[in-house]
Amino acid sequence: MLAIIAQDRTAGADGLTLSELPHPHAAENDVIVKVHAAGFTPGELDWPGTWTDRAGHDRTPSVPGHELSGVVVELGYGTTGLSVGQRVYGLTDWARNGTLAQYTAVEARNLAPLPADIDHVTAAALPISGLTAWQALFDHAQLRTGQSVVIHGAAGAVGSIAVQLARQAGAHVIGTGRAGHRDTVLGLGAHSYVDLEAQKLEDIGDVDVVLDVIGGEILERSASLVRPGGTLVTIAEPVTVHPREARAVFFVVEPDRARLSDLARRVREGRLKPLVGDVAPLAQAAAAFARKPVGGKTVIRVAED
Repeated sequence: MLAIIAQDRTAGADGLTLSELPHPHAAENDVIVKVHAAGFTPGELDWPGTWTDRAGHDRTPSVPGHELSGVVVELGYGTTGLSVGQRVYGLTDWARNGTLAQYTAVEARNLAPLPADIDHVTAAALPISGLTAWQALFDHAQLRTGQSVVIHGAAGAVGSIAVQLARQAGAHVIGTGRAGHRDTVLGLGAHSYVDLEAQKLEDIGDVDVVLDVIGGEILERSASLVRPGGTLVTIAEPVTVHPREARAVFFVVEPDRARLSDLARRVREGRLKPLVGDVAPLAQAAAAFARKPVGGKTVIRVAED
């Protein structure tokens, strides 16, 4: 099969190549998925799991990408809950070969059935972004109706979904980002928008929840926005400046089949729209990895629907 492989930790996206790899093996409780569309996270070439397995052993050449939508073509020993020929979507383990390939092995529990009326490109933009947004807002920050939330990077893959989920939950939503993303974020349901390049973040005032996907100075300055009893939650980096009398949470997204099914249902009902940015073929995945996202999720189309 053809796959994008990474072999050199120091080369970044320039070290990614399209190569032939053996067809993956379905271990116990695995399925083999023919990948139709895949997503990736730009920073994953810096993750330890991209280069080593859970025991710390080198596993290069490795296949990046951890989001997929496709069709089950093989079941591993003991696998239940899915069947050959079934459309599925979800995410792969961080320390195993990923989804920028024609076929990939995935633990069945990390996948959810994909309804026939959701196309593979849309589905591939949803797993990490959708689960991250949900877990940040509701599992970690426990956002409730009537509360206020600041969502940094609100036009991005995670932020755009978080804006929609928070608005539907009855929260007052303040999005942030660049000036050019204002209309997009307001169109997703945010009540107001802050241009981080031209407006002062501290002028927002106290809020119940801040969701950060940027890190650095923005994360540090956001600590002062959280009112007592609130939550600052981030996926960018561990928190070093903590809000007063409030919680700070740094987390890594976890697979959740039930939540994936719920997110797909919201897409079908028109209540949730993942923002898809660039769509590129597998042969151009390395170049797509090197480009800075301009809004929404970059998706690699591996096979036609």
